[in-house]
Amino acid sequence: MAFDGLFTRAMTKELSETLIGGRINKIQQPYKNEMVITVRAKGKNHKLLLSAHPSYSRIQLTEESYSSPDEPPMFCMMMRKHLDRAIVQNIYQSGLDRIVIFEMKGRDELGDESIKLLIMEIMGRHSNIILVDQANDKIIDSIKHIPASVNSYRTVLPGGTYIFPPAQNKLNPLEAGTEDVMRNIDFNSGKIDRQIVQQFAGISPLFAKEITFRCGMVNRSTLPPVFLEIMEQVNSHQYHYTITSSGGKSAFYLLPLTHMKGESKPFSTLSSMLDSFYFGKAERDRVKQQAMDLERLMKNEKEKNEKKIIKLEATLDKAEQADKFQLLGELLTANMHLVKRGMKEVSVVNYYDTEGGTVSIPLDPRKGPSENAQSFFTKYQKAKNSISVVKQQIQQAKDEITYFDGLLQQLSSASVEDIDEIRDELIEEGYIRRRQNRSRKKPSGKPAVERYEASDKTAILVGKNNKQNDYLTNKLARRDEIWLHTKDIPGSHVVIRSTDPTDETILEAAMLAAYFSKARDSSSVPVDYTKVRHVKKPNGAKPGFVIYDQQKTVYVTPNEELVRTMKVNEKKAAY
Repeated sequence: MAFDGLFTRAMTKELSETLIGGRINKIQQPYKNEMVITVRAKGKNHKLLLSAHPSYSRIQLTEESYSSPDEPPMFCMMMRKHLDRAIVQNIYQSGLDRIVIFEMKGRDELGDESIKLLIMEIMGRHSNIILVDQANDKIIDSIKHIPASVNSYRTVLPGGTYIFPPAQNKLNPLEAGTEDVMRNIDFNSGKIDRQIVQQFAGISPLFAKEITFRCGMVNRSTLPPVFLEIMEQVNSHQYHYTITSSGGKSAFYLLPLTHMKGESKPFSTLSSMLDSFYFGKAERDRVKQQAMDLERLMKNEKEKNEKKIIKLEATLDKAEQADKFQLLGELLTANMHLVKRGMKEVSVVNYYDTEGGTVSIPLDPRKGPSENAQSFFTKYQKAKNSISVVKQQIQQAKDEITYFDGLLQQLSSASVEDIDEIRDELIEEGYIRRRQNRSRKKPSGKPAVERYEASDKTAILVGKNNKQNDYLTNKLARRDEIWLHTKDIPGSHVVIRSTDPTDETILEAAMLAAYFSKARDSSSVPVDYTKVRHVKKPNGAKPGFVIYDQQKTVYVTPNEELVRTMKVNEKKAAY
């Protein structure tokens, strides 16, 4: 991972410069493996994110907004008990390991001064957040408990003694010289980047590839000077924080990743870079875990209706042969004198055929002439009546597919909080049953739509699911404000809280509509906009469905970075 020991060293420096001397005034645990600690330092509140997420573990300062659960988890309660109002006395790294230690000075239950160590271990799926009493090295608690059955060398349980992970006994690259590089790399064995990772502490495979790439031809004469030059930059904290994107993949590091040969974006701080890189990633992962059953249901319903349409269209093809039954009935009526009971067919002249061709009419030998004719007219009427019914059923199936397309799109950009509203909608629409044993609180208040700000500070509101879309468009928005939606593409309802927005604001709102749509990864996405007064919800329509007129269309390309900068971090029900 890019968050290696050298990256941790740089982050420790950034956190130290910002937080040391500050006081903790808020502790949250928004998710199972993540803590957000607000520290008041240098006259400003700073949000410290500690994430032990198995895929996105990290430590950083963040500008993102995190909401707390109604009932704080036990680990959060314990953290508040021991660290509330504590002073951040020191922040340091354990060697070049991905371990950051915070010394917190506070007071115990008796009012005596005590030092607690908040230890952040950044180790992928083994990441952990551990609180330790400095006086006796006893673990007070951890966000993940690791019993002896999982790790016999090192248990992490309340009351146990904190032990650092086993040392890897690698060389410190910041203290290495030419001889160290020459002595520890076997140039004849190849895979030099892997050897660098194996021999030197704190270097990730990603950074090792960058080192070897900058060498050109890797050999005894090129590797040592390049290695030492890069380490000198890192040692003196001469960083150039960048996110590099290439071939659909992105990576971040302290220095430009020239080996990726992609587009690079610079950042002024490590934390702002991580905010940009991880924007929405962990949220998407949590949503996927919690909404797996909903996604499966939606895909099944969509597939079921697609198969239904195929069958209905085959039925429609047969029904559209109704005119043939009418023709046979009329020809038989005109030629009754040729038909006698017991005949199986009769050949008559088709007087509709300009060339005077004949038609062979199959007969039921048990019926007389008039009964056979009436039978064809009955089939004609039945087929004719079924055409309108089948066409109606096909349209209903298409509407269902459109509905579930929209729900799948909403799920792809939903927050954890949005999932319950989507689930409730499916219950109300009869697609799933409400769990009888689920003591669920009734949602209080109005749906909470997301707020963004245009560059001129005009408020832009975005509905993230059908409940929010209905509320935003039909109740919250004023009649002369501007409403936007992607043209013929499932997506969010967007409202500009202005009756006369600038062209730039319209384009920024359109970009939000495109971003929160099925066309998020496309370019030149068509977005319609009109006044709210021209948007109507038909009677009996599905949630979130509207029709509109007098629209204009603009074409925009979604920009995730712009979305992030436009986001207002408070999510409220009304504005």
